[in-house]
Amino acid sequence: MTYNEVRAKAKQTIGPYCKVCPECNGLACKGVIPGPGGKGTGLGFIRNYQELRELRLAMDTVYEPRPVSTATSLFGKEFELPVFAAPVGAVGLHYSDAYDDLSYSTAVLEGCKAAGSAAFTGDGVKDEVYRGTIEAIKAIGGHGVPTIKPWSVDEVIVKAKMAEDAGAFAFAMDIDAAGLVVLAMQGKPVAPMPVASLARIASSVRMPFILKGVMTPAGALKALEAGARAIVVSNHGGRVLDETPSTIEALPPIVEAVRGRMKILIDGGFRTGLDVFKAIALGADGVLIARPFTWSVYGGGAEGARLYLDKVKAELAEAMLMTGASCLEEIDATKLA
Repeated sequence: MTYNEVRAKAKQTIGPYCKVCPECNGLACKGVIPGPGGKGTGLGFIRNYQELRELRLAMDTVYEPRPVSTATSLFGKEFELPVFAAPVGAVGLHYSDAYDDLSYSTAVLEGCKAAGSAAFTGDGVKDEVYRGTIEAIKAIGGHGVPTIKPWSVDEVIVKAKMAEDAGAFAFAMDIDAAGLVVLAMQGKPVAPMPVASLARIASSVRMPFILKGVMTPAGALKALEAGARAIVVSNHGGRVLDETPSTIEALPPIVEAVRGRMKILIDGGFRTGLDVFKAIALGADGVLIARPFTWSVYGGGAEGARLYLDKVKAELAEAMLMTGASCLEEIDATKLA
């Protein structure tokens, strides 16, 4: 199976909302929720994608050749590339019933591990969704990051301890999901959380806590105060608040505020290894990607996820070769034109 074959099959299985567009830029699906679109006008999603396109790479091949390595580490765990699958939930609602949350999470976990990466898994209204993903992570030696919605503090702590018992190397909360009204419609609302509540959650287990959904330096500093070991700069794919800045626009001031004190990951509009290069150049330690994994899994299961990551890794390595960076540490703002 090739990646192009995966995309072709996905068009047949992914359902009525996602069109597996040649460019996953948010234009065709703006406002399509349920479905993959951005909220309202879709500008949050659209900006994420378009503002990455505006960054340019500075080509320089006048140097002594050296082997290129895309390897990185996170919390002492080694990975072959700084790219991870972002959590995706309610796939049966937003895509099609060819997969449910458990079978989707299992496929993306296995595919990411095979490619030398890892997946963040989603959470859901039904408790069996989270329990299932925890079992899937346990089955592959803890090689995944369970991501918990901002439910009540007590429930989050129970779920964090489940993740720790399963051997997960970290756990996350997508605090940006506080704007998902679809959860309230299903009878289980979510809400923002203050620093004190996040600190209780972070201190409830020994493994690192990652807070996803930070879009300002002030938010990053509050995550640091709460004890988060990493943040994900994210506007939830533009799906919770219309007319937000792009994540790549939000990244540099956040890096300036907290770099060196916590890991900084980012998602939103990333599709290729060149996009990943741009985020690393602006100070991110790694990138999460969501929507491309949905069509990769719907088109090819675990193999589809692996093929997608192999493609991204090859693109990143080529960008590094053509700009004179032999390792991720050598990618900085001088590599952008």
